[in-house]
Amino acid sequence: MWTEILIGAVFGLGLFVVVWALIPHRLGAAAQVARIDALRSLGQFGAPAPAATSTKERLGARIAEFYARQGWEMRSVRADLAIMERSWQQFLATKVGLGATGFLFGPLVFGAAALLGLHLTPIVPLWLALTFGGLFFILPDLEVRREAAAKRDDMRRVVAAYLDLVSMNLAGGRGLPEALMTAAEVGDGWALRRIRDCLTDARLTGVSQWTALGRLGTDLGIKELTDLGSALTLVADDGAKVRSSLSSRAETMRHRELAEMEGKAGARSQSMLVAQLLLCTGFMIFILYPAVTQIFQLK
Repeated sequence: MWTEILIGAVFGLGLFVVVWALIPHRLGAAAQVARIDALRSLGQFGAPAPAATSTKERLGARIAEFYARQGWEMRSVRADLAIMERSWQQFLATKVGLGATGFLFGPLVFGAAALLGLHLTPIVPLWLALTFGGLFFILPDLEVRREAAAKRDDMRRVVAAYLDLVSMNLAGGRGLPEALMTAAEVGDGWALRRIRDCLTDARLTGVSQWTALGRLGTDLGIKELTDLGSALTLVADDGAKVRSSLSSRAETMRHRELAEMEGKAGARSQSMLVAQLLLCTGFMIFILYPAVTQIFQLK
């Protein structure tokens, strides 16, 4: 009886969530702005966006439009996708596609278990479908978060070196805008390319370059760039303060990176120590087992 009550409660909760999500809600000011930006990116008004050519792109566009109308911003996921240069629409389509695949995968597992002779209750396929569907649905989020964290670490290392280059250009007599662009033109890596494109767009649109760097840090989820933009806004007119600020920030970032690397190395050393202890324990059991069995047999 309790199983039927629990199943009914789960179905009722799921139905309520679906109905609640489909009913339009009154959005706040921030949600309205996010909805307008999302619809503009989809070509709902303003300059038309490129037409979706594949089924995946069309599905992703519809899901993104639904997210925008509901006011679901998903800022952290968007920042992860931005630093990886992946499309928000394709990411949503992938999530829904994998979720549907997992929902169908559960009954297949049940069928394979039945063919092997396992006697399971009819409610098991439902639980398997819900479990695999939910698991497959969140897999893209986990993958994007892991890859974005690695790229943010690379970006922070590049930003630390970039600040040193900007400080050197300032010491050579260049102005701040020229120093920022010259330092970004040193290499062709993806991080410097993103900074260079950001500075170029700022120059074309008439926005100050330090403001553009702050926006880039906000979009990519890199606090160091956001703080850099705010700091340059305050001291942009004083070259000496700019040089000292950039040098101190670069040094702080290097010390922080070194501390993080030491912490990761310590954690890996502890993991290796545990693995060695387990290996030694297994080896000792392997050696002592025959002798112990002989002793008990003699008794």
